[in-house]
Amino acid sequence: MKALCWHGKGDIRCEEVPDPTIEDGRDAVIRVTSCAICGSDLHLYGGYVPGMKHGDVMGHETMGEVVAVGKDNDKLKVGDRVVVPFTISCGDCKMCRASLYSLCQRSNPNGAEQAKQTGYPTAGLYGYSEMYGGFAGGQAEYLRIPYADVGPIKVPEGLTDDQVLFLSDIFPTGWMAAENCDIQPGQTILVFGCGPVGQFAIRSAFMMGAGRVIAIDQVPERLALAQAAGAETLDFSEGDLQERIKALTNGEGPDAVIEAVGLESHGSGSLMEKVQETVAGKLERPYALNEAIVACKPGGIISLPGVFVGMVPTMLGAFIGKALTLKSGQTHVQRYLEPLMKKVLDGDIDPSFLITHKIGLEDGPDAYKTFQEKKDGCIKVVINP
Repeated sequence: MKALCWHGKGDIRCEEVPDPTIEDGRDAVIRVTSCAICGSDLHLYGGYVPGMKHGDVMGHETMGEVVAVGKDNDKLKVGDRVVVPFTISCGDCKMCRASLYSLCQRSNPNGAEQAKQTGYPTAGLYGYSEMYGGFAGGQAEYLRIPYADVGPIKVPEGLTDDQVLFLSDIFPTGWMAAENCDIQPGQTILVFGCGPVGQFAIRSAFMMGAGRVIAIDQVPERLALAQAAGAETLDFSEGDLQERIKALTNGEGPDAVIEAVGLESHGSGSLMEKVQETVAGKLERPYALNEAIVACKPGGIISLPGVFVGMVPTMLGAFIGKALTLKSGQTHVQRYLEPLMKKVLDGDIDPSFLITHKIGLEDGPDAYKTFQEKKDGCIKVVINP
């Protein structure tokens, strides 16, 4: 089959690789009908994530049609259309039983090695390095799904791939980011980053009762999409960002801040950025995180869906001094699949609003570059193998 494979920093290739097969009785194999390039895939593309190997198949936003089912899987049958969560979860361990699916204790075969760095193992992820299990990803013609009796959700009749594909990751991720803000009716939520997760976080915050959402970015197309959702927007490259946030919130600050950028954020030339570059170099750039800490009102919440890999210099003094709360984590996707599918069915949201580019697998390497460089109005790339 054809697949998009990692071969080093900035080097994604469309290659022939072996077809996946059933390896366990709970497995399933799907023919991929749609997949997508995620912002966190760009961290792999940029060489920020250790543990990638030449030839690793990329991708963790995937859906398709079941073509094979293991003997112990009673949930799925050949021909079912399913969306596949990016988190691989057993459904039986203590964490899964508590609906903390991204913290599954069993699904990562390399969990013991991961625990040497993180203290404890967490769930395996598709296409995201040896640390997360070394599983082949879904930017391919076919995908093997471990624990397929737990993860995938069947797609109801009448819904298109474009409407449900993002249930695999970014819609639940944006929803959980907003949920972690503990939004009370009428509150003001600030969102750093108007990429795909930020866009869903904006819409989720409004659905949860936020009175105002202020969204920050510098890419015109992303800011326009945030405005279309009802957000007030700020271009962080224009003037003193913190003063403008204060001006928009009567000097009080937002009730909670969602940092939907992560380790590749771009700064606006503040003193904190210059200190970081001098002391810690430029590998991971927590500019948005630090700006979020400064921007949040005292006693507020920082919700962090943005991805970080290692140690980063953080405004911990301000965080503690202002008595802030931090909520973060990989998304517990399976927890949100049914309720968010219902929102799509009920017409509360049509996630296809995000799609700007649709391509075939052969165009994947160029699309990675376009997405990374934010060119051609690229906000979200969907691949139809």
